[in-house]
Amino acid sequence: IKLRRQYTLAGIFKNMYELRAKKCRLRERYINRRRMLPADIKKERDDKICSFLLSLASYRYSDIILMYYPCKDEVDIKSVIVQALSEGKKVALPKCRKEDRSMQFHFINSLDGLNQNGAFGMSEPPDTLPAYDPELDSRPAVCVIPAIVYDKEGFRIGYGKGFYDRYLPSFSGTKIGIAYNDFIIDKVPRGKYDLSADVLITEKGITAINTK
Repeated sequence: IKLRRQYTLAGIFKNMYELRAKKCRLRERYINRRRMLPADIKKERDDKICSFLLSLASYRYSDIILMYYPCKDEVDIKSVIVQALSEGKKVALPKCRKEDRSMQFHFINSLDGLNQNGAFGMSEPPDTLPAYDPELDSRPAVCVIPAIVYDKEGFRIGYGKGFYDRYLPSFSGTKIGIAYNDFIIDKVPRGKYDLSADVLITEKGITAINTK
């Protein structure tokens, strides 16, 4: 029995290593592709994605919008943040904690006053701002989830830190994945704890994955 258990554990660790290696290869490949995207083409795609996001019913009827401040070559959604705030929606941005790998969203009033030197070089809200608690706040909410690549079933490859993987199980609102159309592949490597987006938005349009 002990030997069989050792073989089982060895198989589990091997599968975990292989899954991580596959994700790393895809992550590196698509980060490089995204980095090479010409600025004018990127802006055109970003504008179309933002337009589709603003037209989405779950966005329009939600009071709370969880977003991210774009870094590096991510899809630039700052215009949606500004628009949502002007519409009186409650907008929250994530703050990551390296020490315990946790993430919490804090409500902002504008894009001014963000900490430009947050975790991993991201722009983050100060933790003195009110925090959103998905388990206590029952208002309709959406979460816009960044990624490097998505697949057609809404599963994603992010930066490998696991912040959204740990956060999303407590979030019951609509999960919105955004990516460029040529960054949507047939299937990404996935583990049993990975969650899919409910909606995918690219510059080509909106695709419903999971209906609630």
